Amino acid sequence: MPSALNSRIFRLLAVLFLATLCALAANAYADQGRHAGFRHHSIGDPRAETSGQPSFGLMLMGGGDWIDDAFHWFVQRTAGGHIVILRASGDDDLQNRLYHDIGGVSSVETFVFSQREAADDAFVIEAIERADGIFIAGGDQSNYIRFWKGTRLNAALDRHVRAGKPLGGTSAGLAILGAASYGALDGGSITSTAALADPLGAAVTLDHDFLHLRFLDRIITDSHFGKRERLGRLIAFLAKAQSTQLLDRPIGMGIDENTALCIDGKGNATVFSGSGGYAWLVQPSTAPGVVAAGSPLSWAGMRITGIGTDSHANLRTFEVQHPAFQRTVDVERGILNIHEAAETSAPTASRRENP
Repeated sequence: MPSALNSRIFRLLAVLFLATLCALAANAYADQGRHAGFRHHSIGDPRAETSGQPSFGLMLMGGGDWIDDAFHWFVQRTAGGHIVILRASGDDDLQNRLYHDIGGVSSVETFVFSQREAADDAFVIEAIERADGIFIAGGDQSNYIRFWKGTRLNAALDRHVRAGKPLGGTSAGLAILGAASYGALDGGSITSTAALADPLGAAVTLDHDFLHLRFLDRIITDSHFGKRERLGRLIAFLAKAQSTQLLDRPIGMGIDENTALCIDGKGNATVFSGSGGYAWLVQPSTAPGVVAAGSPLSWAGMRITGIGTDSHANLRTFEVQHPAFQRTVDVERGILNIHEAAETSAPTASRRENP
């Protein structure tokens, strides 16, 4: 009898010991990020083994509401693995919604950065290397550039995409995905009117050589596109990028709110939208006419193609089948002139605009 009692006591102590070890390990994992220039949140089991193989995908979201269909597309490409959310403001609301409402993943972690040093932290880099998918939240893209560019995190993000794993971003997170990006490094958010009036001005803060993503090596992105009338400023960004030789033959991609452009490993792009939004493909057909400091932009022959939910696009060739709309736009001394509009269900625009 004493032997049986001792055996039960031993088993109980063993269980308690193992539970304590697991709790200590979990706490050690969760506490690693404290007082290190970032906050860390986690849901699920970031250490769980996963058997699936992630596949390449880029999710370009224009801000506004989440598009569940786009996130299901994204999660499918993580093969049910681990997702990391990166941001410089906010909390863990995105990870909770992704884990509970979208579902289908083993874990979601959030890192909220407050200092550049955190982007070289070993705990952060380990999570990035382990991630099957990474999503960059909205906020202020100038913080992302200041905190991440040229760090171990920057290099890890590039490696993540080269390894064929999905990456997405919305609003400010979208802004930094292109080959050159509007950094808002002066603390403002330039309007189309101001950008077209002086595309080489100090307020047009284009950053370069940050992320290096397949299919986006010539692209400058912009978000909240139609609602905030950003066609003019995206054209100004292209003019500055080309005239200062930041990019060779740059192309613009504006994404409407509540809309996502999702790109697979072959460059095929699909639009998901909860509000009838579009991806706006902006392709110059000529070099800018007049680009001089302090002078308004003149640039003829801009082709604007709307990519809608019924369209089929390819980011290798920039061909669009079943476009939602097509426009031809000139800029004359800082004023947009719309010369041609194909029959479309897209919102109509005036023939002459000063956005």
